[in-house]
Amino acid sequence: MMDVAKTNKKPNNLRRTIEKHKWLFIFIVIILCGIAIVVKKAGSSIEVERSQLIMANVQQGDLDVVIDGYGVLTSNKQQLITTFSAATVKEIVLKPGAPVTTNSIIVKLENPELEQQVQDAEQELTQLQANLRQLKLNNQREKLNEAAALAEIKAQFETASLRRAAEEQLAEKGIVSDLDFQQTILNEKQLKERIRILSERNAQLSLVHEEAVNIQHERIKQQQGRLNIAKSKLEKLTVRAGFDGVLQRLSVELGQSLSAGSEVALIGSITDLIALIRVPQSQIQQVAIGQAATIDTRRDKIAGVVKRIDPIVSDNTVEVEIALPSNLPPSARPQASVDGKIIADSLKNVLYIKRPAGTQSNDAMPLYRVLNGTQTAELTPVQFGLQAGQFMQLHSGADVGAQFIISDLSNLHTHKKISIQ
Repeated sequence: MMDVAKTNKKPNNLRRTIEKHKWLFIFIVIILCGIAIVVKKAGSSIEVERSQLIMANVQQGDLDVVIDGYGVLTSNKQQLITTFSAATVKEIVLKPGAPVTTNSIIVKLENPELEQQVQDAEQELTQLQANLRQLKLNNQREKLNEAAALAEIKAQFETASLRRAAEEQLAEKGIVSDLDFQQTILNEKQLKERIRILSERNAQLSLVHEEAVNIQHERIKQQQGRLNIAKSKLEKLTVRAGFDGVLQRLSVELGQSLSAGSEVALIGSITDLIALIRVPQSQIQQVAIGQAATIDTRRDKIAGVVKRIDPIVSDNTVEVEIALPSNLPPSARPQASVDGKIIADSLKNVLYIKRPAGTQSNDAMPLYRVLNGTQTAELTPVQFGLQAGQFMQLHSGADVGAQFIISDLSNLHTHKKISIQ
């Protein structure tokens, strides 16, 4: 009887299990290799050329918190000139940038209707003045007539008085009848009453004449006012500056038709200037009214004071108005571009470093610190304080004399160390 050889099935089962899960094993191996590579890479250093790096040392001392800004000088006193009536630009005398005085002519305008209004008003005034002279002549003639009538009555009264006196003696002797004598007395009384009435009439007539003349004077005065207004409008067609300064803007062109109230020009003072500085929004909370400031015209530095902070944010900046002294250097001119520095605070005995790229006040971020006596820089966490112009205050992570790389190496932060070549 032959023995039957038995086959061992365990190796076949193991092979089938391996074949079934081989892709899972491969995936796990790949992940483990990747982790190993990343760990090895993170712990390794990368070489960087020194010429590509900006380095700075940590310093200690007093530090002014200076906020930098940029802007322009502008006139503190400005005057916008507009038209008083519709007109056409006839001549442009001055152009922007020209210095002006109070009576400097900037633009000449024309309006034929205004010229006609002036002529009509002058003719009307002349007519009213002629009417006044005629009125005075008529009044004088009337007064003379009344005076003549009164003189005649007075003469008749004197004659009647003489007649009464003569007849009175004759009546006593019986030469003149009593009836004739009474008629003479009555005539004298009537003439006396007429004299009283005429005298009162003449007095009232003088008042009437005076009032009529006053009324005519009022009419002349009103017409003179109309003429003055028309002349003023006509004179304003010759546009003048109004005060000493500089022509900052001219808003019209030759031949342009303008309606009443249209802008013609903008005049600004030359010596009375302010600086309008734009400050980053991130630093505006450090700015306060009354803080000292320095305005740099690129030729001169002018001391100023923060006068106003605009509440509106535009393009991530805020406008700050700096008041300037009255005595300014020649380089200070309206619309000149300037740089501004506002001293927001003064820090005493602090650590600071030249501002690293991308840092802001009170930021916390790592920087590469150069290890003493080596060409190796190690990533070190640093806590910053206030920004002071081109410097940053340091709260922690650094000591005096330490050297840091302040150029932007954020793309290398996966490496704890870098090698400087």
